[in-house]
Amino acid sequence: MSEGARLSEAMIRIQKLSFAYPDGRPALADVSLEVQAGEKVAIVGPNGAGKSTLFLQLNGILQGQGYVEVGGLVVEQSNLRQVRARVGMVFQNPDDQLFSPSVFEDVAFGPLHMGCPLEEVRERVTQALAAVGMTGHEKHMPHHLSIGERKRIAIATVLAMDPKVLVLDEPSAGLDPRARRNLIRLLRGMPLTMLIASHDMRLVWDLCPRTVILDGGRLAADGPTAQLLQDQGLMEIHGLEVPFR
Repeated sequence: MSEGARLSEAMIRIQKLSFAYPDGRPALADVSLEVQAGEKVAIVGPNGAGKSTLFLQLNGILQGQGYVEVGGLVVEQSNLRQVRARVGMVFQNPDDQLFSPSVFEDVAFGPLHMGCPLEEVRERVTQALAAVGMTGHEKHMPHHLSIGERKRIAIATVLAMDPKVLVLDEPSAGLDPRARRNLIRLLRGMPLTMLIASHDMRLVWDLCPRTVILDGGRLAADGPTAQLLQDQGLMEIHGLEVPFR
């Protein structure tokens, strides 16, 4: 077995990961984290804490100093195609993911690229759009939709690819209360490993049994959500709000 394909009990393993941008600005400092298969883990912290930078290490878009492994594969150049097939990522800005003339084409792009038969592609698109409450929008132009609608379409593009790890950056942003509740129910019922960055502490409380707090690129706390989110002093220090139960 090659060094790039070693087995691991953890679905995600990060060891002593540091990253600085080309201008020298540090974004991550000595972060170590393990996530087991099927865990739903919230990554929270103030703006600029390093959450998005951490996520981009998981599929090799950014590569820092340290060790990153996903699904038993080291995240390195020789494995990027395999790693990216395992990691479904929904960016904070849906316009970073939507580029086709129609909603159907955007959601179908991933399954088509994976080589799925056309009938399966149609089925995946139908199921993904239904899951995010966007059935009937197949022929619409994504950039003519509202921000909330575009967010839901971006989530659908990832769900259609049936990833093993789902990484979501502010998934509830722009969603109305009903769509937000539906999204929580959907994600809660999916047997996927999830990392979720959010300022929506109620979503974190309802969806993620475990929470990790990042601040200044460092791991500040890691523990049960019910414990961390009710620690008012801890939350205030890191610019977070305690959710109402």
